Amino acid sequence: MKSSPLILSIALTCGALGFALPHISLTCSALGFALLQDSTNPPALDAVLKKMDATAAAFRTAQAEFEWDRYEKVIDEVDDVQTGTIYYRRSGKDTEMKADIKMAGTSAKELKSEPKYVLFSGGKIRMYQPKPDQVTVWDLGKNSSDFESYLVLGFGGSGEDLRKAFDVTYLGAETINGVTTAKLQLVPKSERVRNNFNKIVLWIDPEKGISVQQQFFDPQGDYRLAKYSAVEVNGKKIPDEVFRLKTTSKTQTISPRG
Repeated sequence: MKSSPLILSIALTCGALGFALPHISLTCSALGFALLQDSTNPPALDAVLKKMDATAAAFRTAQAEFEWDRYEKVIDEVDDVQTGTIYYRRSGKDTEMKADIKMAGTSAKELKSEPKYVLFSGGKIRMYQPKPDQVTVWDLGKNSSDFESYLVLGFGGSGEDLRKAFDVTYLGAETINGVTTAKLQLVPKSERVRNNFNKIVLWIDPEKGISVQQQFFDPQGDYRLAKYSAVEVNGKKIPDEVFRLKTTSKTQTISPRG
């Protein structure tokens, strides 16, 4: 199945396209930060990936505030910004994701209320738009596990899985919103994947083992930047209703193909 632009967009920004997808393992956090200071020190990368392994093993839920920015090289600017709240929970071996998009605009200074709700569950992506009162459903079929693996990049995804799917390079420490993060570059090993996006950069909080920022580049030079704040991992139980779309009796459902 060839991914539609929207599905690919969700995957790139949640992985959103991400969280999960997300925690715990350096005995001495001071040692972890010391390692992060040397970008040429292989143990720094090992420490970060081991922390992600521990986080993935213990992961149950996560939620955060997000800002998703789309940059287009042909016009050399960000032309689409969306903000809202994202939720994750693990159910058995599967992960569910719900993104409540609240504001949207052509820049962070020109946001306006534009609610939209995106749910990934049971191998399907469902997007509810209240204004047309319409749900659009994409059945991912055999591609569901592939989509989920990118959805959980830096949010419950393990360091071991990163090494299996990517050539991982440690780019050093960088402060994001007051957090000293480990900056990782991921180059997909799969040529098929590289045709969609040839590089991913993750900024990992070494204390929590999750990403606070993600950047996905496509071969044309465009990118999607996902920024996360107020991140809660394995906090209070997220109510079941969060992972439902609040439709009406008049809501129409469509299922595009291709």
